[in-house]
Amino acid sequence: MNILTSEWLKIRSVRSTHLILALSLSTVLLGLAIAVMAAGTHDAAPPEQQSRARIANLEEALVIVPQLCMGILGVLIITSEYVTGLIRTSLTIVPRRWPVLAAKSAIVGTLGLIVGALAVFGTYFAARSALGDRFSGAYSTAFGDRLPLLLTHSLTVAIFALLGLGLGALLRSTAGATAIIAGLVYVVPIIIGNIPEPWSERLGSLMIGALPRQITGDLITTSVYGSLLPPAAAAAVMIAYAAVPLLAAIWLVRRRDA
Repeated sequence: MNILTSEWLKIRSVRSTHLILALSLSTVLLGLAIAVMAAGTHDAAPPEQQSRARIANLEEALVIVPQLCMGILGVLIITSEYVTGLIRTSLTIVPRRWPVLAAKSAIVGTLGLIVGALAVFGTYFAARSALGDRFSGAYSTAFGDRLPLLLTHSLTVAIFALLGLGLGALLRSTAGATAIIAGLVYVVPIIIGNIPEPWSERLGSLMIGALPRQITGDLITTSVYGSLLPPAAAAAVMIAYAAVPLLAAIWLVRRRDA
């Protein structure tokens, strides 16, 4: 508990933490703004166009914002200590070393769960209130039917936070770890989407963005992602995104100099 308390004090006393959390939660306002503009465009269109109009699930499309933000927070939580040299003090006070990284994981993972839920559910309800039954009832589906997918999308935010922490501990480089996080969010899906089949489908099924729908069994029809994994395998891959770099980091932090 002493280690958890000290790590929490370090994290919440840094201004960048509050800024990143605010940017993550601004997803709700962004989703609301898009939904309001889409509703206005829909209402101004002729009936024939209204019947054909479709809109993406905004909470699903915009979840990349909190994913990226919390991934960067996970990176900064560990790399900032290497930059300032504070990591030497932390590891001197806790000679076994791994509890420091475990405490950071617990805190950033919890923050990721909270922020992910607020951002995803907040965007969903904001879009639902603004769009109503427009776009052929895109947001008219019962909330209970959408709940599993909303929960799994929320979980991906915590996965990115833990992935960022693990990469930061492995690389000790803010720029390097952040580049990998940004690549997973923006660059790699585009590259995979342009690879010839069947590899595009196979690799796309392993991307974090593809996992929520595979876990819940929802079909991916129009996306750069694939949908080849059964729910259990997709859940295992999602856990591996966070667990593998963290376990590797714990192993290395016990064997190399600070």
